[in-house]
Amino acid sequence: MQSIDKKILSRIYGRGRGWAFTKIDFVAEFGEVNIHQALSGLARAGRIRRVCHGVYDYPRYSELLGQALSPDVDQVAQALARKFHWRIQPSGDAALNLLGLSTQVPGKWVYLSDGPNREYAIGEDGAQALVFRKSALKDTGFKNRESGLMVQALKALGKESVDQAVIETLRQRLDPTIRERILKDTRAVTGWIYQIIKQVCRESD
Repeated sequence: MQSIDKKILSRIYGRGRGWAFTKIDFVAEFGEVNIHQALSGLARAGRIRRVCHGVYDYPRYSELLGQALSPDVDQVAQALARKFHWRIQPSGDAALNLLGLSTQVPGKWVYLSDGPNREYAIGEDGAQALVFRKSALKDTGFKNRESGLMVQALKALGKESVDQAVIETLRQRLDPTIRERILKDTRAVTGWIYQIIKQVCRESD
């Protein structure tokens, strides 16, 4: 059993601090009972942290504060999506935060999903809410995560709030190698949103 603990811990540490996971992330290699026992034991030992029912993380740590930081809610959302085979898409304030268009940490992180409506209290104090809202596949069906993120962030901002500073922020956040894929991915979205995405993806000389 000790060797399974060590192997699982090695997988977790290999993903780096902030990674969130469930037992599903290990079933290809280990038996379910062994995984459950290992995760429970590692959490009791303080090597990993339980952030909500069935979900753990390898906590980020602040040297300055001398303590573990709050869970990365986006990582928790992705862990749950893997567990339940959902397609998800950050929306509203969550999308704005992830793209650097808002520095305010949302109290409620809302994700569109092709799964059922669900809500989770995240962290030991349950201070942050993670909400999945069942949504039409057209809102969650982008091939690139960045495509949906940008569409949802622009929807949350609204046409009148998009200025050159927003376009520059999005451009800096976007890997230049995927710009053409995003343009292809988002062709069917609302007209004004696509016009802005074109500005972001096609830098003027």
